[in-house]
Amino acid sequence: MSAQDNYDRGRGSNKPGKNARKKSMARGNAPLKSDGFNKKTGRQQDPAAKPKLKFDKTGKEIGRREKPVREMKKSNPEDGIRLNKYIANSGVCSRREADTYIATGLITVNGKIINEMGYKVQLTDDVRFDGRRLNPEPNTYVLLNKPKGFATTDSNAKGMTVMDLVANATTAKIKPFGRLGRNATGLLLFTNDDEFVQKFTKKGIPRLFHIELDKNLKAEHLKKIKEGFVIEGKEIAIEEISYVDNSPKSEIGLKIKHTGNSIIRTIFEHLGYDVVRVDCVTLGPLTKKDLPRGRWRTLTEKELNMFSMI
Repeated sequence: MSAQDNYDRGRGSNKPGKNARKKSMARGNAPLKSDGFNKKTGRQQDPAAKPKLKFDKTGKEIGRREKPVREMKKSNPEDGIRLNKYIANSGVCSRREADTYIATGLITVNGKIINEMGYKVQLTDDVRFDGRRLNPEPNTYVLLNKPKGFATTDSNAKGMTVMDLVANATTAKIKPFGRLGRNATGLLLFTNDDEFVQKFTKKGIPRLFHIELDKNLKAEHLKKIKEGFVIEGKEIAIEEISYVDNSPKSEIGLKIKHTGNSIIRTIFEHLGYDVVRVDCVTLGPLTKKDLPRGRWRTLTEKELNMFSMI
């Protein structure tokens, strides 16, 4: 039998002949690992199919180890901030220098000397360096054109307050400087600058009010107010007073340095008049120009410099 006959016999019996090429195990020809699974089940496995997941009654996947969720500790503002950071934020010095000042007894908190490193304070605490009060926030000044119906206070117990109107003005802890009655309108200043507040509380800021009375103001009473007088042992000093041009004589322009507006009612009620309306038109160098009722704006550097000339 020839070699060709041997080869043909191998092909017919599905057996390789003597000279048949051996099957390569190169990539692409290697047997699949899943062949055993196919032989046992008789099913053809889809390579793209994903294994089915099993769940218990609670919906948790069976056989899967879940990584523990690490809960992040949230900072609590009530915990306060470290005293050295508070001092550094105020612009006095660095934190390391602040530690030195704390150790040498130059820092007081609410009137007490603090030597403890890591001591925490609140933003509302009275922190002083060598007697000067510190402020960890940048000095902020906000001017509001106050509408009627808002109390001039930072207390939530008073219903709607002016703080509601400037809530989005800044993150600084500003407070109203001076007062306007709930039904009074006009300019009101807010700041967190304690030195500014102390300075102008003592010397006052001239404010011009447009006042409407229940009846015409007599000329003799206008003159008396202009000259100044004493009420309950307190001297009342007026900067300027006049009738409003082109208006009834029940409308008065009054400039006064007092930071409150209760003095206005005191003056006119002492003379037998009821105050119908009070509107603060100017506050120091500031006016209501381009500031609609109920709106606020921050002061410019130029406006702040103008206060130094008062």
